[in-house]
Amino acid sequence: MNKFNKYDLRWMMSLFGTAVGAGILFLPIKAGVAGIWPVLVMVILAFPMTFLSHRALARFCNGSQKNSQSDITEISSEYFGFKWGYIITFLYFFAFFPACIMYGVGITNTIISFMQNQLGFIDVGRFWVCFSIISLMMFVMIFHEDIVIKVCEWLVYPLCLILLVFSLYLIPHWDFSAFSVVPSLSEFAWTILFALPVLAFAFEHTPAISTFSSSIQRKYGKQNADFKCNQILFYNAGLLLFFVMFFVFSCVMCLNESDFKEAASQNIPIVSYFANKLNEPVINYAGPVIAILAIATSFFGHYFGAREGINGLVHKTCTKLSTKGPNKKKISIWTGVSFYIVMLVLSYLNPSILGIIDTLAGPVIAAVLFLLPMVGIYKVKSLQKYQSKFADIFVFVFGLVTILTVLFKMI
Repeated sequence: MNKFNKYDLRWMMSLFGTAVGAGILFLPIKAGVAGIWPVLVMVILAFPMTFLSHRALARFCNGSQKNSQSDITEISSEYFGFKWGYIITFLYFFAFFPACIMYGVGITNTIISFMQNQLGFIDVGRFWVCFSIISLMMFVMIFHEDIVIKVCEWLVYPLCLILLVFSLYLIPHWDFSAFSVVPSLSEFAWTILFALPVLAFAFEHTPAISTFSSSIQRKYGKQNADFKCNQILFYNAGLLLFFVMFFVFSCVMCLNESDFKEAASQNIPIVSYFANKLNEPVINYAGPVIAILAIATSFFGHYFGAREGINGLVHKTCTKLSTKGPNKKKISIWTGVSFYIVMLVLSYLNPSILGIIDTLAGPVIAAVLFLLPMVGIYKVKSLQKYQSKFADIFVFVFGLVTILTVLFKMI
């Protein structure tokens, strides 16, 4: 049981695929504006931030006294009662639906940029690109969860390989004079502070955690679930640290502040910017492939989380207002149609992806991922055995500061 096996590897790669999405593609743009030194600090923060927070959320799920099929929305109601459970369910939905919108915008912009800059199409109709790609992504979600998860697993392995090759391919373009550029203390601090929402978003795989915890409980039993969750999450955090931060480091070593600002203004992933700037055959085609694979694998995971949240909200509302049990099939159909329409409209309108991460997705995910488990561990009796003062303080402070960045920006 203690040995890491094929089943554990499959889950590790599924969690990796959920995490690697728009966050990794936009983190270099946010982190690179002040040079390489803030990025090195983020490397130090990334592993404990990822492992400790997701371990706490998995324990939050494992502490439930209900059956192993319960999701976070049901578990929250069990711990905190209907009222707070409803609020947490709303936050859970609001954490992941903006991410789905980002993925719709990101993959649309990636394909349009590829068609214009690499394939030479001058007039690309944005609506038809949006309609085609959003329809295809939503069509995949019609299939059973197990099939979608298997497809994601197949996509993750080529994604890892291409991501590594891309990062290594950039090495000849590294400018080592970047180490001589030392930002002022205030610029250094503000860069790290304002990059926290994107940093948290680049590593988070929150929507998969309740399904992951349930699966581990069924496979290994409730008494062994905590050990196996810790083992898999530890290896996954290490894998993410290597791939994500090596990619970010490699990107930041190649570009300067004006490049990152230009990429942000174009609202495209950093790999698409490289494809347009360097105009080299490998980069031209590897960049868009990385973006599409990363966004697709992450979209599926976040869509499950958003659907879990909205279905939980509707179910709780129907249960409260009526004695008749809600029709889960109808709820799923209507929520799916609503998601499709909203994603189609917003992907066409092209809102700022970094703006969504900074003001919506990043802070709300921080509340669910960092603060919710900490409140549970210190308020719920069945979770108090998981208390670990130093780790808990780190997770709570990191989450709180990430949320406060929104207020700092407003000020």
